[in-house]
Amino acid sequence: MWIDLRSDTVTKPTPEMLEAMRNAEVGDDVFDEDPTVKALEQKLAKMFSMEAGLFCPSGTMTNQIAIRLFTQPQSEVICDKLAHVHNFEGGGIAYNSFATTKLLDGKRGVFTAEDVLENIQPDNIHYPQTSLVVIENTVNKGGGSFYRLSEIMNISKVCKENNLFLHLDGARIFNALEETKEKPEEYGQYFDGISICLSKGLGAPIGSVLLASKENIKKGKRIRKVLGGGMRQAGFLAAAGIYALDNNIRRLKDDHKRAQKIEKMLSSISIIESIIPVCTNIVICNFKAEKDAQQLVNFLKDNKILVGHFAKKSARMVTHLDFNDEMLTRFEEVILKFKGKF
Repeated sequence: MWIDLRSDTVTKPTPEMLEAMRNAEVGDDVFDEDPTVKALEQKLAKMFSMEAGLFCPSGTMTNQIAIRLFTQPQSEVICDKLAHVHNFEGGGIAYNSFATTKLLDGKRGVFTAEDVLENIQPDNIHYPQTSLVVIENTVNKGGGSFYRLSEIMNISKVCKENNLFLHLDGARIFNALEETKEKPEEYGQYFDGISICLSKGLGAPIGSVLLASKENIKKGKRIRKVLGGGMRQAGFLAAAGIYALDNNIRRLKDDHKRAQKIEKMLSSISIIESIIPVCTNIVICNFKAEKDAQQLVNFLKDNKILVGHFAKKSARMVTHLDFNDEMLTRFEEVILKFKGKF
């Protein structure tokens, strides 16, 4: 039996989710005729107190559509240096929107309203025009760190006072909400766009939803079309998202607890220099040398455990609904064998 901790995107639909998908009522979503897609979009819009939603194949697409909506060519996007939109979306900000990024040095990817205020460009033809602020929740490269609503409120206030748009890359927003105990309906008032991923901790096989005003979702559909994101009988996929929202949010806390146990298991390995304190379901360990990281990754793979070689000197492990306590015990056994060798 293989154990896959490379990402929480590796999960397979449960029999119950597959049943929901099989029973979905579908139509042609490009013709705006798929009732299950509409139900998913409306469900999430209501959940986050936004006007409308747009179902897309990926979180990268929902983020890129939002950035296109909220910028013009020569605009600048403020985000953290660890942000997914900057690091892992193929240069999409430049390619799709002809915009640049202003990178902040937050604490594990989480920055403050003061950071935003200090980095708004002056009205000067030598500089790009600051247009949009993007925050990520939780922060992937920050080891699952998250924003609290109090700081989001402050950032939103700065944005409104300076005529800036604010977008949330909510790739793992429900992981954050499970820790903060905040309500999703509190979020909508602070953001112009919110991207919700269904294929990470929630376990759907594919899909993200962009939330925004009705006007911006109408514009977003045009952008989605240009990006090749129009899907036909997408209700089969949307049904998986609805099932995930109804059944897989509360169990995220189990993933967090298992991630904390993995952190503890790794803490005494001599070749590991540091471990980013676990906040949610992501464990990132930093090694003293690149060869040390590769040694652990290879040893785990030899024992049928896959982890991510996140960077040259780092490895990442992400817990998810297909990783259970039996697998956690197996992981510990292998880690103990590794400790005996190094």
